[in-house]
Amino acid sequence: MTYEVPEPVPIPSDVERPDKILAGLTARQAAITAVATVIIWAGFQATRHVMPLPAFAALATPVGLAAVALVVGERDGLSLDRLLMAAWRQRRAPRRLATAPEGIPAPPAWTAPPAPQLPPPAVLAPLWQHIAPDGVIGLGSAGTAAVAAVSTVNFALRSPAEQDALAAAYGRWCNSLTGPVQILVRAGRADLSAAVAALREDAPALPHPALEQAALEHASYLENLAAERDVLTRQALLILREPGHGTAAGRALQRAGEAARLLGGADLQVTVLDGGQVTALLAACADPAAPPRPAGRPGLPGRPVTSAGRPS
Repeated sequence: MTYEVPEPVPIPSDVERPDKILAGLTARQAAITAVATVIIWAGFQATRHVMPLPAFAALATPVGLAAVALVVGERDGLSLDRLLMAAWRQRRAPRRLATAPEGIPAPPAWTAPPAPQLPPPAVLAPLWQHIAPDGVIGLGSAGTAAVAAVSTVNFALRSPAEQDALAAAYGRWCNSLTGPVQILVRAGRADLSAAVAALREDAPALPHPALEQAALEHASYLENLAAERDVLTRQALLILREPGHGTAAGRALQRAGEAARLLGGADLQVTVLDGGQVTALLAACADPAAPPRPAGRPGLPGRPVTSAGRPS
């Protein structure tokens, strides 16, 4: 039996862009153009008997330019109308937030200053609802998410054939995606205390006194380095979000397992984080200036994730 291989079909790079419905304009751009046209036309009809055409054109020009900017303007892949809407929401959002699931109590009357005071703080809604022991993050109405730590590979040092193989393996994983995914590279403080302690503990067992001396000197170097400056480490994370409820947690973990299998072909090791590791990761992200802490127990449903030494 013979199979006919179909001709390759090119996929445009802008496949996810909105469809153009009229004169090369999307539905959003056509709506903005129509509203601006109606406003200018209505203004002309209302003032054509009392205002000369050049004067009306001078007054209508800013409206037309603003409409053109909203239609064709774009920054970082977002249209100007969406950027303006985001700026308006950000401007109206409260600036003072507090972790208070029970609500913000009203201040006593005797604490009110005579001058107008700032608005009371608003409740800080956590981005996650709970963290399961298997590491799945409950996001409420947004579904669930699984987090995995990914190793790195030096792409520049590979031969062209190896680079093609790595890129092909990564492409197979990208083509297998069935839900939202985020690749995050974060920097954090490196804790060298464990490495220093291990060097000093293992140094006496080395087979030669020169090796023991070198290990102790290296331990002193690491200790002085950590005392003199902030040593940073980079961590590559893979966040796989699964919308919906019910079986969303299982699907998120299944997708993490598929990512580990497919990215293994690109010499990348994917390790799914458990509940304690995810809790420590979120605590470190919430307080980057704090010293690194070991992974704690999973977060409880409805309770905020806090650092060590505080009730959770």
